[in-house]
Amino acid sequence: MGFKKYIPNALTMGNLLSGCIAVLFAVHDQMEYVAFFVALGIFFDFFDGFFARLFNVQSEVGLQLDSLADMVTSGVVPGVVMYQLLLDATDIPWGASLEEHHFNIAYVGFIVTLASAYRLAKFNVDDRQTNSFIGLPTPANTLFIISIPLILMYGEYAFAKAVFTNPYALIGIAIASSYMLNAEIHLFALKFKTWGFAKNKIRYLFILTSIVLIIFLQYLAIPLLIVLYVLLSLIFPDKDINYSTKNE
Repeated sequence: MGFKKYIPNALTMGNLLSGCIAVLFAVHDQMEYVAFFVALGIFFDFFDGFFARLFNVQSEVGLQLDSLADMVTSGVVPGVVMYQLLLDATDIPWGASLEEHHFNIAYVGFIVTLASAYRLAKFNVDDRQTNSFIGLPTPANTLFIISIPLILMYGEYAFAKAVFTNPYALIGIAIASSYMLNAEIHLFALKFKTWGFAKNKIRYLFILTSIVLIIFLQYLAIPLLIVLYVLLSLIFPDKDINYSTKNE
């Protein structure tokens, strides 16, 4: 086996390092760099499992290490980003100022971190998640949250900016995303066991829709795609999922 057995854990460490760097940029409100390092961490997170299965070197240590790395990249980072968004949202639409209170309100953003920790802990002991997920995966939730500052910086949609600068809307997003992380809702995984259309139509539909939305809506497509992912899972449940056996 040689060095191959070290590759998955090395990739997991890459995820953890990316998350640490993203935290630093998030604290300094440099959200473009946050998005880059989170995306890099998610890239590492995808391929550590891929190579662990390819080389047949899955281990309990690797499983725990993966969750610890995810806790930083997909737990701490989105909490800090939501904190920063709430910190910046000092005025509400009807003119009243939250300036004296917004520092305390901003702490609400860290419920995303708490919910992510709980979701990752449950994931490690849940016997049902291999072919699907129960609750929104932490990387998907993180992509949703880090897309918000990018939309505010580069988007041209007035309605989206109005929503994402409203502190009450942001609090609602933080609470809703925390709930979705731990909801007993079965969501399909983007893992292809075969390439046939019949058994993968929901995946092909989602990928095609993703490409179209990203081309036309750019960063605004990201939160819309996360919502679409949940809706497709509810409307078209995956018939190949065995909910009574270990699925992860």
